[in-house]
Amino acid sequence: MSGAEQAHLAQAFASNYVAPVGPQVEAFEKAFSDASGVPHALALNSGTAALHLAFRVLGVGPGDTVCCSTLTFIASIAPALQLGASPVFIDVDPASWCMDPELLARALADAAARRCLPKAVVAVDLYGQSCDMDRILEVCRPYGIPVIEDAAEALGATYKGVPAGQRGDLAVYSFNGNKIITTSAGGMLVSRNREWMEKCRYWSKQARDPVPHYEHSESGYNYGLSNLLAAVGCAQLAVLAERVQAKRAIFDQYVAQLGGLPGVTFMPEVSYGCSSRWLTVMQLNETSRSTPEALRLLLERNNIEARPVWKPMHLQPVFAGSPVWTMQGMRLGASDRGLQGVEQSAVGAIRRESSSIAETFFRTGLCLPSGTAMTADDVARVCEVVRRVLQ
Repeated sequence: MSGAEQAHLAQAFASNYVAPVGPQVEAFEKAFSDASGVPHALALNSGTAALHLAFRVLGVGPGDTVCCSTLTFIASIAPALQLGASPVFIDVDPASWCMDPELLARALADAAARRCLPKAVVAVDLYGQSCDMDRILEVCRPYGIPVIEDAAEALGATYKGVPAGQRGDLAVYSFNGNKIITTSAGGMLVSRNREWMEKCRYWSKQARDPVPHYEHSESGYNYGLSNLLAAVGCAQLAVLAERVQAKRAIFDQYVAQLGGLPGVTFMPEVSYGCSSRWLTVMQLNETSRSTPEALRLLLERNNIEARPVWKPMHLQPVFAGSPVWTMQGMRLGASDRGLQGVEQSAVGAIRRESSSIAETFFRTGLCLPSGTAMTADDVARVCEVVRRVLQ
């Protein structure tokens, strides 16, 4: 917490607005619009709700397809499935770990030839790093395909000097408890398209028509952010720059203390942007003296939480058979029992060869503790355990 949350909450209680409406919601939306550089902002109860509204306002529905990076959390694509669409996954660029624009170009050219263009593209800013939005937009524009920028993990990052999320036709952010700023639970949808945003605001408030009684011409959702949580958001947003600075300092400490160990590398930073380093992600290659899973278990025994890199979506059982585009072309995804077991102790079951860049990162990557409340001593204690295994 920043220290100012209680004062903002006191104002919310004094105003007697505790529902998903009120002056703190309005203030949070205005402050976020100013911070993101996008004129229209809608505060919601989760980033997933923001994605759901974004998909719906773009007309995503049964029979449609949506292209999405395969290296992400399931919330990036799940709302599209709930609307009846199917995913097409795109492998990532090793330089950014985000969607590979050239693979997206191949996927769209193939879809155009088969007259089945996707309804939308979801470009995910991964672990605090922006994807190459200009190139992705350049690829999508000739086909008239809108781009949703999933900046849930990248608030505070920049792309070519502007805030992450500013380039997309719509962008979504998350304020979940593990994000760089938090409202406990919450999200934000932004866009320059006023008409889209007015429609999403209408749906987010149960699609209530503007008449004195309760009249509904369409179905909607109870997606508004509580005024109390918006008050927390106002205090959190004020220290965003400090949070990014702290995250980047934690990353630098890890690199300084572990970067020289055999087989250890870290997620790179692209030349076109500045990552928020939401999570510090370490990789262990074949020359390392441990696997990521063995190291994770040892850290856990020392009361230190680390986590695997996101399991690629095309390997998830729920998406078995969904197409994925890699450098080898398009193939059908399939769940892999060995790769499912990253949380299990049977590390030997994880195959050593990968048929996509995302699978390689999943196999070799480990997310280290990165909370902004960590002290230099906390980071040093994590590094001591890691060195004990890897040296």
